[in-house]
Amino acid sequence: MAGDKVLHVGDGDFDAQVLKSDLPVLLDFWAPWCGPCKAIGPVIEELAGEFDGKAVVAKMNVDDNPATPGKFGIRAIPTLIVFKGGKVVEQVTGAVGKAQMVAMLKKAL
Repeated sequence: MAGDKVLHVGDGDFDAQVLKSDLPVLLDFWAPWCGPCKAIGPVIEELAGEFDGKAVVAKMNVDDNPATPGKFGIRAIPTLIVFKGGKVVEQVTGAVGKAQMVAMLKKAL
């Protein structure tokens, strides 16, 4: 199932899974109570399947993991950040369309 390809990261494994990743990482900062987050969830899962092997698609629950969103100044969710080589290369806040997410990822490849 495509949903299995989405990596769930927390404050504890963020550095290892995201900053030290050999592949670009699209990280979705979300929360279960956030309507727009739920709306883009299926797209995040599709991207995880489509970019499997080329990029990592990950999600972080901001309620369970407050430290990392604080470090990156996340004020609103959903916020999507593309990391490459441990650096932020692209960031967008709000429920953006799939085309915009694909463009963000392709820029980092």
